[in-house]
Amino acid sequence: MNEIRRLDYGYIVRPGREYGAGLPRAEPIFGYLVHHHGKLLLFDTGIGGAGHEDLNTHYRPVRRELEQALADAGVTVSDIDLVVNCHLHFDHCGGNPLLAGKPIFVQGAELELARGQNYTLPELTDFAGVSYQELSGEAEILPGVWIIPTPGHTAGHQSLVVVRPDGTVVLAGQAHDFASEFTASVTGLTAVRDGLTAPLPEYPLWLERVLGFDPKRVVFAHDAAVWEPSAALR
Repeated sequence: MNEIRRLDYGYIVRPGREYGAGLPRAEPIFGYLVHHHGKLLLFDTGIGGAGHEDLNTHYRPVRRELEQALADAGVTVSDIDLVVNCHLHFDHCGGNPLLAGKPIFVQGAELELARGQNYTLPELTDFAGVSYQELSGEAEILPGVWIIPTPGHTAGHQSLVVVRPDGTVVLAGQAHDFASEFTASVTGLTAVRDGLTAPLPEYPLWLERVLGFDPKRVVFAHDAAVWEPSAALR
């Protein structure tokens, strides 16, 4: 079976001051379950911090626990073979402690940040049985499954590229908050390639590498919308 399934981990309510707006914004939290070449990979593990009053007051999270999200997909924690976190903020790695002993792929730069001050919750980073597979750049972790650094939201952010017979899928995590932002970046790159003169919008340096896989779909951690190419990528 080769399949990618979205997992619903609930949502947070982000204060408007965190993104330059006056009103709060409710953001879904999604993970992805990847069946590929006989292995079961979990991309992001949900919202942590249930016992942290300050965090719960600030973000007002409504959690769907990892076990329930997996059960809805017909699997259990013990079925998971390997884990990839796009980054280690509390809303992306909350279920990691339930996956002790499973290899967790992370950029070394991200792990260093997570072990610093005021970045994430320490109990989600270093817990009994944690088994990090530290990376420094790209890695093919299964045949046709690539981790690609996509820094921006954090210095150690990474995305997952899954090459499938029916078209490549990119699990972009929070490389962009929304599919519309990814569209804007792709269009900005297209304008550069078309030779338009400055000023032109900026786009992340990693974008050309990701588009080089010729993705048919790009999915996100905080947006249910899916990016699909409207024409051949130039």
